[in-house]
Amino acid sequence: MSITNTPAILLRRIDFGDYDLVLTFFTLNTGKVSLIAKSAKKSAKRFAGILELFSVLDIVFSSGRRKGLPILTEATLKQPFSKIRSNIKKTAYASYWAELINEWMEDSQKQTQLYRLFFHALEGLDLDRISEESLSILFQMRFMTIAGLRPNLKICCICQAEINHMGRKKVGFDLEKGGLVCKTCASGIQRERYLSKGMIKQLQWIESQDLNRAARIRFNRQAIKEGLEFLEAFVPYHLGKEPRSLAFLRQLRE
Repeated sequence: MSITNTPAILLRRIDFGDYDLVLTFFTLNTGKVSLIAKSAKKSAKRFAGILELFSVLDIVFSSGRRKGLPILTEATLKQPFSKIRSNIKKTAYASYWAELINEWMEDSQKQTQLYRLFFHALEGLDLDRISEESLSILFQMRFMTIAGLRPNLKICCICQAEINHMGRKKVGFDLEKGGLVCKTCASGIQRERYLSKGMIKQLQWIESQDLNRAARIRFNRQAIKEGLEFLEAFVPYHLGKEPRSLAFLRQLRE
């Protein structure tokens, strides 16, 4: 039997039988893991009130030779992030980010950079450091960079023309190819969208800076609308699946 101790963020919880919970954690040391918490709904002592979504915990789990999920044996609450769960809008954004992580990550693959990004975004959400919308733009852009799926926002993905040579205020973006397209190359593209040059520069900036500095950015209303519409189309398309939480998030914003 092996014992693992690691910081972790709770991504998902599912009732299992009358008393147990199946929990999916994003751990700092071992990546994504699914565990079973025996009698978690019955016991008032072992895990009382701490196994809540988006909470940060130190967890201990054991895995043996038998088939089945590893068992959560201990959990200590470090950051409850309770303000997120008390606000439906914050919960919706955190749920969307958590679903992106859960869908993209493979089990037991360490992702330290993504863990720190998710923690930073949840902390900002809980402390009201910047708006939920701005945080979501920041999270999605950097998430896609970590995933190796960053959008090409520098040159035309067909003829390689640089953005400075594209004369229009708005530049075409081919969703399928994942990059900018100049006016000459845009003919016949079915999944074309448009981004203002100002928005492109802001997205490039938040992707290139360190996380603390990138989080200081402020978007005006038009930039927020444009950025969210672009990323909430680009991210699901290139992950190959539209998260269920995204439909609720869009409905909430209407």
